[in-house]
Amino acid sequence: MNPKIIALYLPQFHPIPENDEWWGKGFTEWTNVGKAKPLWKGHNQPRVPTDLGYYDLRLPEIREQQAELAREAGVTAFCYWHYWFGNGRQLLERPFNEVLASGQPDFPFCLAWANHSWRKKGWSNEKGEDMVLIEQIYSGKEDAWSHFQWLLSAFKDERYVKIEGKPLMLIFKPDDMPQEYRDWFQQWALEAGFPGLYLVANLYGESPKEEWTAKGYSAVLYNRMSGAIYDELREMNPVQMLWSHMMRLIRKYVAGMPQGASDYAHYYHWVVTDKEYERDVIPQIMPQWDHSPRSSGKSNVIYYNATPTLFKEQVLLALEAVREKPEEEQIIFVKSWNEWGEGNYMEPDLTHGKGFIRALREALEGKDMADNSVIKTWNHKQQ
Repeated sequence: MNPKIIALYLPQFHPIPENDEWWGKGFTEWTNVGKAKPLWKGHNQPRVPTDLGYYDLRLPEIREQQAELAREAGVTAFCYWHYWFGNGRQLLERPFNEVLASGQPDFPFCLAWANHSWRKKGWSNEKGEDMVLIEQIYSGKEDAWSHFQWLLSAFKDERYVKIEGKPLMLIFKPDDMPQEYRDWFQQWALEAGFPGLYLVANLYGESPKEEWTAKGYSAVLYNRMSGAIYDELREMNPVQMLWSHMMRLIRKYVAGMPQGASDYAHYYHWVVTDKEYERDVIPQIMPQWDHSPRSSGKSNVIYYNATPTLFKEQVLLALEAVREKPEEEQIIFVKSWNEWGEGNYMEPDLTHGKGFIRALREALEGKDMADNSVIKTWNHKQQ
């Protein structure tokens, strides 16, 4: 039996009044995706969607087609990001609310709380601009209760992903979430008839998992790819570090590559370490990443040379990491299903077609992974 493959899902692609006010009438993330330019010869921009086109998530037909593609890939469930800023304020809630109310698509799901403020800096061409558009606040028990009641309507849905009866919920910034919120949510889940919540802490860096399990989290997941460059630098001696810095400067001034551009072929296997084999650590795989449409090419992280073939090998690494875990806890997160503005998606495009969808499916249906040459060399950092 295959593990649960849970793909993060962004509800960004539809106009809302706030985006009209902040970025211009009719703004969606496609605005940035469509106008992206290649930063060097061979840079894969702009990204052009094929099967779904430049879609609008307000359309149920699109959401149904996304679920069909996810089934084709072997994805078990979508993990919908939701935004609850405090005092009952939500944004981009319409797509998921319609999924919940309509019962369609008939496809499993869970929720992730994107508990962070929105700033203008990440989307603007204006150097140094850093304006808070809407602030994430934690306004106390009454608002936490309102938030939980909204969550509870989802938890009670038969499609909701549960681990040993506990609704699974990812917290984007666990450092920021007050401990009393975790305690309240757990208490209220018990009072609602669940055996608790299966909270997952989204972590950057190497924060010890024990710190989070002690705070009431059932598991953690590490964003390995986003920090792989820094992990590698930490392992280098001064000469190697200097050489790496010089090579990045050469690529920047000769080829035009930003210093944040890195070769996916070099880093894809960093997603799995010995920690991902531990029971309460969930591997997170990443098909591709290119933040330049959002950051206007000035300050960005780009993984070039991301291909379905390499992604398939990354999937095999993650599958091996969860193979010996209890069946209920065999979970892999995919970052992400549809983050087009970050070049971080599984959906079909003009360059690879359904390549990443086929790669995931083929890995899930593959031969004994213990015999795979990729697995035998998975932990290059431990050699």
